[in-house]
Amino acid sequence: MNPHHHEPSDRPGPDELRRRFAEEAREERPDLALLCLLLGAVADPSLGEHGIDAAQIELDELAGRLPYGVRGGRAWASALAELLGEQCGFAGSSADYQRLESSLLHEVLRRRRGLPILLSVVWIEVARRAGAPVYGVALPGHFIVGFGDPDERVLADPFDGGRPLSGQDAELLAAGATGRPLDESMLVPAQTLDIVLRILNNIRAWAANRPERTDVALWAVDLSLLLPSHPARLRYERAQLLVQSGQFLRGAVEMEEYADVVDAVEPAAAEEVRRRARAARSLLN
Repeated sequence: MNPHHHEPSDRPGPDELRRRFAEEAREERPDLALLCLLLGAVADPSLGEHGIDAAQIELDELAGRLPYGVRGGRAWASALAELLGEQCGFAGSSADYQRLESSLLHEVLRRRRGLPILLSVVWIEVARRAGAPVYGVALPGHFIVGFGDPDERVLADPFDGGRPLSGQDAELLAAGATGRPLDESMLVPAQTLDIVLRILNNIRAWAANRPERTDVALWAVDLSLLLPSHPARLRYERAQLLVQSGQFLRGAVEMEEYADVVDAVEPAAAEEVRRRARAARSLLN
């Protein structure tokens, strides 16, 4: 028997992947790596169970390579920078923003390249497995990681190979993205589901610039809608994507459902959505 031949059951279908994603997102302590890998399996059906397991094992192995007995935020930050940044070469460049793979954890593990938020996921997951006090920091426009007590502000930039960041560096990164000074609230540890939603937002933004990739935009919206709290507007976005992809009737129905929801709050907006639904239905004739 061919050892590389996986039984069909190794590749869960899209419905099964979505079911598991929704289930994991509702756990009391959702598993960040697993959510990212399930997302990756929706994006890349060739990943399969085997690929999901292999990526988890790789994160375990990387964690096992960290020195034993590290104490304190600064020591952890430099241990991870040495292992992941210097030895393994995890980092990013502007070209990585153009690639969908930069948002898929299994590809980031393979290529050692990715967006700031995915490189931060690698750091968080490797550090967490080794027992480090680690957390993600969702600066506007640039995701980074922190170690130890958040008040100590031991910050590192995985996109830059783990360069240590002072509070002032973080302020410059935030100001560069927003043009406004850093708000203290931006430095609080990011919640797992907020990290996953931000990854999906990045994927939606990538697809929005590529009208031929409505398929990617659709699954990214679908997964976002499975998260326990998500912007209601995503339902309208999904309806528009259905119309764009030629599913006029389904799109129109979902637009009308969304209009019914917003009617009580914004009747004018609801009317505009209904007008678009009628326009979508007219495309059927």
